[in-house]
Amino acid sequence: GPYEGPLHLGPHVNGGLIKALGFDNVFSNALTGYDVGSSVGGSDFNPFDKSEAEVQRFCQSYMTELAKYVGPDIDHPTMGMGVGKKEMGYLFGQYKRLNAKSTSSSVPFMKKKDSEVAGEAVVLFAKEMLKDKNQSLMGKRCLILGSGKNARAVASKLLEYGAVPLTFSDESGHVYEPSGIDESKLRTISNIKMERGAMLGRYVISSTTAKFNEPGSVFDIPCDLCFPCGQIKCVDEEAVTKLADNGCMGVIEGGHKNVTIEGRKALKGRGVMYGPHIVTLTGANIAHAHGNTLPSETLEEDVRRIYNDVKGAATEFNARGDLFAGGSMVGFLRVANAMLAHGAV
Repeated sequence: GPYEGPLHLGPHVNGGLIKALGFDNVFSNALTGYDVGSSVGGSDFNPFDKSEAEVQRFCQSYMTELAKYVGPDIDHPTMGMGVGKKEMGYLFGQYKRLNAKSTSSSVPFMKKKDSEVAGEAVVLFAKEMLKDKNQSLMGKRCLILGSGKNARAVASKLLEYGAVPLTFSDESGHVYEPSGIDESKLRTISNIKMERGAMLGRYVISSTTAKFNEPGSVFDIPCDLCFPCGQIKCVDEEAVTKLADNGCMGVIEGGHKNVTIEGRKALKGRGVMYGPHIVTLTGANIAHAHGNTLPSETLEEDVRRIYNDVKGAATEFNARGDLFAGGSMVGFLRVANAMLAHGAV
């Protein structure tokens, strides 16, 4: 150690999900090439329908027990589904009340300044995938599913590269800006979603051009790229069919397990690029490995290195272009080699 991984809160969280995400995270973290290890945790507590005081009390009670198992030299919890800056602040505050030591060497414990790094890395992977097709993100119309911190970070980075984010979504439905979401509109959406329990539908009050739940399915909107950053298994075979029929070139996951197994098969069958979460969500672990500072150039270099490693492994094992297979192979081999080096056979 110390090992790092996200905490997840929500009614969908259970023991099976935590084990599955932990298993994935072992190989995903191995892709970075850094000694970041892996850990995942969470609870079925739903922070979205609770008051701020209730969330604070839960986080403090949760950390009272969790503090026995985490620390600057043990495991590093980071932001995950349902866990943002506020929740991390409540958790860290309680940890400091219980422990005198709350930092170690140059790696900060539960003090992530760059919470946008994970979303930025997703876009950088999309950039590398398009580069192989002799294309760029400039002018690409992009669907974004979800409206959490990762989804908004993806949108911000897309704007930086000249792409056009079209949508955001949450439990209430989706908002669609036919001419694109610019920085001003993104700030408005961010202000809405920073308020606990606020629904995305409120955005239509502040925009004269936005469409809410129109068309009925977000997948009916023509696009070049799709970035699912929301619920687990939100992109199934039917969604892939609609995306491909509407000219979508690629689906790049910005969240955990957004595409179903059937959806992955459909993507491969339709020749649509697929960026799996085990590859695209390595940004947070790259940031952890670099401690307090992570220049954008370093992040871009690491993403390029990881992408080339994964692409090369896929080609070597007769799965050219399959980043899911390549990422799984690279991660597995690195974990297996480490176990063998430590005497585990």
